Amino acid sequence: MVVPKRILLLSVSAGSGHLRAADALRAQAALGDVAVSACHLDVMQFVSTAFRKVYTDFYITLVDRHPALWGYVYRLTNDAPPDGSLQKFRRAIERLSTRSLRRAIDDWQPDAIICTHFLPAELLARMRRKGSLACPVWVQVTDFDLHRMWVHDDITGYFAATAEVAFRMTALGVDPAGIHVTGIPVMPAFRAPGSRADCAARLGLDPQRRTILLMGGGAGLGKLDAVAERLLALPHDFQLIVMAGKNLPALQGLQALALRYPDRLLAQGYTDRVEQLMACADLVITKPGGLTTSECLAMGLPMIINTPIPGQEERNADFLLEQGVALKAIDAVTLDYRIGLLMTHPEKLADMAAKARALGHPDAARAVLHTVLEHCP
Repeated sequence: MVVPKRILLLSVSAGSGHLRAADALRAQAALGDVAVSACHLDVMQFVSTAFRKVYTDFYITLVDRHPALWGYVYRLTNDAPPDGSLQKFRRAIERLSTRSLRRAIDDWQPDAIICTHFLPAELLARMRRKGSLACPVWVQVTDFDLHRMWVHDDITGYFAATAEVAFRMTALGVDPAGIHVTGIPVMPAFRAPGSRADCAARLGLDPQRRTILLMGGGAGLGKLDAVAERLLALPHDFQLIVMAGKNLPALQGLQALALRYPDRLLAQGYTDRVEQLMACADLVITKPGGLTTSECLAMGLPMIINTPIPGQEERNADFLLEQGVALKAIDAVTLDYRIGLLMTHPEKLADMAAKARALGHPDAARAVLHTVLEHCP
């Protein structure tokens, strides 16, 4: 009998993408087609309240209220020398704040660790240098760009979204032999979400009708219900699915609007079945987060991207635009135009869908786990 290897997944709840990448790896391990037992820990559950507020709340505040300032911080930390005084001070604070995490790692006794955020990767790289951690440590980058803080000495290997990200890793001194281009892990359900007809039937949608999925309004487009009302007033025949997530006021506004458009608007609250919504869609309007856009690519879905966060999301947006799988809407008027363009030129929409399908990596989580397993001692 094969004893499953113990894989520890470490992420950070600063934004949802890092957590979702780790959850995707854990879900893939649970399927049992790889001899792996996986545990996912959020590093922020093992730090002081003060450190958590600075690390996560400060990030979210910057992104939501001062995106330009976050873009400056992103560039500043990317350009700062790793051995500079600012970086040394930051790392010292992190080490003092994560002692309980080190105890949790010792308790779980992993055969390998995969980090989906740079903070645990940086901490564990130092532990390996000091000889206090022997197991392999891998890093899964969760964007279509590479920030310098993801790269450290004494990391066993890296998983990159694209060949360009891999190239940037080598430019920062990573051994090419340790770089694996796998894509960004998405949940196994995105490999087989069910047929469009079946998913549409469950959701009360017409599978033959062109369908747009709106995921979040964004500051550049406005409130979700207002955006939805504007889209439904366009002179094009399509159904609209709007995901409000856990935003209850937005959901209530959308539900009221759906009473006026009962055969055209589906107001959707929080769900863990996003793949079924995507299975019904022909086009997605979304912010360009690494995980959300990877899910779209896995499903072969073209995108209209809006209000990217300066820094990683701007780089993601650039990549998607260059690959021909997305258009960009800088404001509501541009969004109207982009939708009109794609609705009246279905050949353009079909071309973008084919390119998205070719670029997607629905098996990324499986590829990552297989690679880690192959290198386990």
